[in-house]
Amino acid sequence: MKTILHKSGTRGHANHGWLDTHHTFSFANYYNPERVNFGALRVLNDDWIASGEGFGTHPHDNMEIITIPLIGAVEHKDSMGNHGEIAAGEIQVMSAGTGIFHSEFNRNKDQELQLLQIWVIPNKRNVTPRYDQISLAGVEKPDELYQILSPNPNDQGVWIHQNAWFHLGDLSEGWKGNYELKDKNNGAYFFVIEGEVTVAGQKLSKRDGLGVSEVSSIEISSEGLSKLLIMEVPMR
Repeated sequence: MKTILHKSGTRGHANHGWLDTHHTFSFANYYNPERVNFGALRVLNDDWIASGEGFGTHPHDNMEIITIPLIGAVEHKDSMGNHGEIAAGEIQVMSAGTGIFHSEFNRNKDQELQLLQIWVIPNKRNVTPRYDQISLAGVEKPDELYQILSPNPNDQGVWIHQNAWFHLGDLSEGWKGNYELKDKNNGAYFFVIEGEVTVAGQKLSKRDGLGVSEVSSIEISSEGLSKLLIMEVPMR
């Protein structure tokens, strides 16, 4: 088993006033040659966006982009004609493929928006761009690691062009379990959204991350009320 630990305080950080952001991996003006990616997981940004502010129209291509609002709601508009809201308790995915333009703003005028934006390198280039979002209300289960993303359009959650699976866990104090990897060539990156969790013997606190690879099963225990995101991705 191989592990790589990223403590919350070691992440790249930028505060632009309207945007307070932390980067687990190299992004924008933050570059660390030892923290460019974890396998196909390329970006994990933890963003706080002031009320009424956001990202103006900008392009993407050949990337799978996942947005998970934690507090508040995102107003999304793109060149495919999609225009709507992604709220906390939902997940959105875009396959940028041959190219898209989109904007993201804090929909609320009196509340800060908090979200995770995640980029996964696809296994197919120049696909037709696509968009999807779902509510997690129908899939979330307390004290279970419930699936929110997979490679299969007919499976639970959203899907992307990559052999990847994401799970969330809303865990109570004392919960213990295992995460079983779907593919032996994959690794899993664990990100603690809230609380304290021990993964593969490593104690993690809020916003800590741990990458685990070259293993088929990983032990997890929750030290209190915790919310855990697990991102299983190919390592090569």
